Amino acid sequence: MQQEVLATIKASGPRRWLGVGMLSVVGGLSIFVALANPPEPQWVLFLLVVGAAAFWLAYRMWSATNEWIELTETELRTGAGHLIANVEDIETVDRGVFAFKPSNGFLVKTRSSARYHWAPGLWWRLGRRIGIGGMTAAAENKFMSEILSAMIASRT
Repeated sequence: MQQEVLATIKASGPRRWLGVGMLSVVGGLSIFVALANPPEPQWVLFLLVVGAAAFWLAYRMWSATNEWIELTETELRTGAGHLIANVEDIETVDRGVFAFKPSNGFLVKTRSSARYHWAPGLWWRLGRRIGIGGMTAAAENKFMSEILSAMIASRT
């Protein structure tokens, strides 16, 4: 049985292209500098590793931002159905200025810890903390965080 989706967060197209494009430029320039004007061998290796890592991160970001995040009455999940957190497990929602959160996003703290996960530009999880946001619109993030806050407040 499908649950009603209360809020959705999706990465915006221009931010997606800009982020992936910038990482690709960094990767391309690093490899170009390493091959066109080779410095000492250890720096060539360093630049090649940085270039490869930038291309790998650009690929991961492109794949991750193709997804979206949905909030239902019982869970916070991705569009593919990957469970991010159960709503009953969420303790707090923090969208303050000094919170350790993604850009335009919010931080969720859960009661139980789960394994690390990272979808660059969309969300991450470190133990009990979940960061939602990055390449997403601030209005969508604010709407979802306010609904989550209201759901938590109605529990108590």
